Formats: sequence, structure tokens, C-alpha cells
Amino acid sequence: MTRLVVGPFNRVEGDLEVTLDVADGVVAAARVSAPMFRGFERILVGRPPGDALAIVPRICGICSVSQSMAAVAALRAVAGVVPPPNGALAADLSHAAENIADHLTHFYLFFMPDFCRDEYASEPWFDDVAARFKAIEGSAAGELLPARAQLLHVLGIIAGKWPHSLAFRSGGTTRGLDLGETMRLIAAVAQLRGFLERVLFAAPLEEVAALSDRAALDAFAEAPRTRNGDFALFLRLARDLRLDRLGRGTTGLMSYGAYRGAGEALFRGGLYDPTTGGTGEIAPERIAEDVTSTWLADGPVHPAEADTHPAVHKPEAYGWAKAPRLDGRPVEVGALARQVVDGAPLARALVADGGSNVAARVVARLFEVARVALAMETWARGLEIGRPFCIPDLPSPDGAAAGLVEAARGSLGHWVTIRNGETARYQIIAPTTWNFSPRDARGVPGPLEQALVGTPVGERGARAAAIQHVVRSFDPCMVCTAH
Repeated sequence: MTRLVVGPFNRVEGDLEVTLDVADGVVAAARVSAPMFRGFERILVGRPPGDALAIVPRICGICSVSQSMAAVAALRAVAGVVPPPNGALAADLSHAAENIADHLTHFYLFFMPDFCRDEYASEPWFDDVAARFKAIEGSAAGELLPARAQLLHVLGIIAGKWPHSLAFRSGGTTRGLDLGETMRLIAAVAQLRGFLERVLFAAPLEEVAALSDRAALDAFAEAPRTRNGDFALFLRLARDLRLDRLGRGTTGLMSYGAYRGAGEALFRGGLYDPTTGGTGEIAPERIAEDVTSTWLADGPVHPAEADTHPAVHKPEAYGWAKAPRLDGRPVEVGALARQVVDGAPLARALVADGGSNVAARVVARLFEVARVALAMETWARGLEIGRPFCIPDLPSPDGAAAGLVEAARGSLGHWVTIRNGETARYQIIAPTTWNFSPRDARGVPGPLEQALVGTPVGERGARAAAIQHVVRSFDPCMVCTAH
């Protein structure tokens, strides 16, 4: 048995280290460490509840709006505030713009450059992939960045700036849009469609959203009309490398449900059981945070009852990430989980064929881009000129509540307890905390630790690209993980 340490990882928000036990060129066990402590949960205690709306967006510079949405949802639940329809739609538009920007950034700048390594130089697709996605030199970044700027323009119109906007409140969004600004918003969403249909998919969004099974994906990858798109290029690459056999998950798939501004959630929530193929309701009260392998005291307890107390001398611990469990079991979260739980035929077919895996996670993110971009067009046209976007905040009464939303990487929860007008407790479980969680009290590894088992590394050891593919298919955000 050989022990390898992989890290630090580049193209990752925050610090990440992975320890692998390798036997006969294959990963036999993995331990994932988040070695940086930030302490946002401690910062919030003792402050007025509304301070969270200024502080939690600064947890992360990538999923800033997602953190705001979770805090807003929690404070809104405590106070019983219902925002006006315009404010709810504007918040969904902002959240969707950030999540799509995250998906596109992950695909073009974080994930695909790993296929430009010399390890793949003999592959028939290598020259095309390197010309397109090689860091600094590839042509893709030059096309992505203007499209990403349009998504941030959406956030600028609605929220004034990104990241760390202060426009999201319990009562809605603070900036009312006039006719001219609404038209600019609609135009920005239309320009996003242009990039997606011209560059990423080389096909109408409606056609992508209608893909239903692996045969449809294979046909899309080879059709003369669509094969020049970046999505089709990835599909061919993934088929050649059998990425559907790499990084297979064994856990359930969970989603809290996403984008509720129009009334009914665009993607419904629930828990998918891969052993039965069925989806059931989530019982949030059955969530607990285990800290057996974490440099923290207390636990396992429900996040509404938890505190954040460092315990740096625990000999069995190997990182700052807690081990969240639902009904005592780890679950995988992310775009694949969202689409599977929502019942999307394509996502269900991919998981039925090969379980959760590297290829399915990436396909689900891009498939979700098409679905959310279509929804953004509807939401933008649903804004009513002259109607309010926000109502005044109400004083936060004593009480406790959770704000459960979906960031690009998966399920994000904020739990707040308010006493005597101050924040008595504040706990956060980020998507990467679910996916990159360490072993719990029973010794059960988290989703990534399980998915890395069986990864072939051969003679390349820690330099094997396969390790990068598995880790990056979950798109780690370690600063959120360590709060």
C-alpha cells in the first residue's frame, strides 16, 4: 500500500488536500481535508440578525448570491415576511445568473483544462481540446468571458454589483427597475442565449432541454449540426475516456429545491434513493453534523443546536469540514442531484445507466444551464413595471428557522436562532461540506471520499489526471466548506 498526498489544488476556491491509499495502481481509500478555518459562524453570533445580510455574502466570491439567498430565506421564515412578486422574481434572476456563471466557469476554466495535459497527447481529440481549452492559450476563454460578463450585468442591473451585494432583503430586492432597465435585463438574457446556442451547444436551448437519454446524447455529439459545439466535444471525449465509469458515487442524491420566485419551485426538492430509483421527501430535522474527524468540539447534533468550537488537538481529526448526514447517511448534492430529484428524464437515464459519475455530473450542469436560461427569459418578462420590488423589513422576533436553497454546487442551508434581538446561533452547511465531508463516527466516508475509491492512478501516482477529474466533477469550494 502506498500513501499519496494530492494538493494544494489549483483552480479551487480555498485550500484542499486529498490523501490517497493506493494499492496496485488503484485508489483503495481516500481522506479529504479542508485545512483552512475561517469562522463566519462565530462572527455572526451576538450581532443583530440583519447583519447576516452584509456578512454572509462575503463567505465566498463565487456563490455570494447563494449565501445571501439562504440568509434571506432564514430571516424571512423567522419574521414571516412575504416579498412582492417582482422582488421574488428579481432574486431568482440574480441567483440564476450567478449559478449559470458558476456552471460555465467550472466547465471552461476549471474542468476542461485538465484534458490538455500531456497524459492525453495521443488521444484523437487532444489537439482540438488543447486548442480550445488549454489555460491562457485556448480560444474558449476569450468567448466565455464576454458571455459571463452579461450574466454579471444582470446582477448589476438588479443588485448594483457582484459579488457581495446588499440588495437582497427579507422584503425583496431593494432596487426597483423601470422600463429601460427591464429592457436591458431582457437584452442581457437574450445575449446569454446567443452564446449558449452559438458556442456551447450549437443548438437551440429547447433542443438541449429536451434531451432524454444516452442515445439522444450520442446522436447530439455526432450530428453535423451540433458536433462543433463545446458540449458535443465534451460528450465525445467523455465517451472515449469512459468518464461514466470514473468517480462513481454510492450515496443518495439530495436537493432542497430551487428558484421559488414564481410560486412553484422550478426544480422540486427531495431525496433520490439509487437502490430503489424512488424519490422521497427530505426531513430537515433529520440532518446532523458529525465532527468525529473535524477539529471541532460537540456533535453529532442538528445544525440548529450546534455551535462552532475549535478543538485542534483531536488526534482522529484531519480537517475543518464537518460531516453532515441525513438520517445518519452521507448524500451527494449538486446539479446532477437537482436534475435527478426533479425527475429530468436525461438525468434519471444517466444515473440508471452508470450511477453518479464524472460524466453525469458535468452533463447535468450543462443541461441545467439550458433549463435555467429558458426560465430566466420567462422571469424577466414577468416583471411588472411600476409594481414594488421590496417591502420594509420587519423587526426580527425571537425564534429559529432554516434557509434552504440550491447553490450551483448543491444544497446550501443556513440555520439561525434569534434571542433578545441578537443572533444566538448561526450554522451553515454548504454544498461542498456535504460532498467533501470526512468520515463520521461510524467510519463512513463522505461522497467524494467514496467516489475516489477505484480511481486508477497507475505509475503517475499523485499526478494522474483521473484524480483531478473526480475531484473537479464535484466543483469544490473550500472557503464555503470551512465557513
